[in-house]
Amino acid sequence: MTFGFAPSSAASTSSTDLSAASANPLARLLEPAEWAEAGIPLLRNPREVVSGLHSRHRPKPATAIVAVLDPDERLLASASFTRRPAPADGWMFRNTLLAQLRRVIPHDLRRRTPVRTAVLLYCREGDARWTEEDGAWMWGLRDACTLHGLRCGAYITLTRDGWQVLGEGRGGRRPNADSAPEPFATSESPPLLPRTGGAASEVLRRAAAR
Repeated sequence: MTFGFAPSSAASTSSTDLSAASANPLARLLEPAEWAEAGIPLLRNPREVVSGLHSRHRPKPATAIVAVLDPDERLLASASFTRRPAPADGWMFRNTLLAQLRRVIPHDLRRRTPVRTAVLLYCREGDARWTEEDGAWMWGLRDACTLHGLRCGAYITLTRDGWQVLGEGRGGRRPNADSAPEPFATSESPPLLPRTGGAASEVLRRAAAR
């Protein structure tokens, strides 16, 4: 499921807010040490998650994939989109991620404690070392998760050298930005579907079907 990097209702705001948001984009990024100190939950099997998303979306450089996992790390919903050339800004990334989450899965804002986790995989040029662009994605993911009632999960980069979970030091050489997708059935567990009916269930069924 691929979406363009288009404006969303989440990005609608007053001119005053826009001016304030554009004042200091460097303040809206997180460094790996800050990310590690934020208590981001560790993935039990990061390679399985990365392989599953790589097989489903087949990302190329400048492609971002936001995915929502259940407590057993099974994929509930995901969306991929292409980042247009523009200065890295965590505030704009937050708005775009939030818009994608709203398209594919209902929010969990009524829960006292989040039970679902959002992770972000970003395929880009360069090596696995942290960049300011990565820091802006981290800031955006954390804020989007808060606004959608989700736990903020891992931020993963995918380059031609392989994949890397930023802030954790875990990674691997495959899959990478140039590798062919692995067989879908071996790289991703089937998504859990809710047992009850209703609009939320229908949204999840459609997301799983994609």
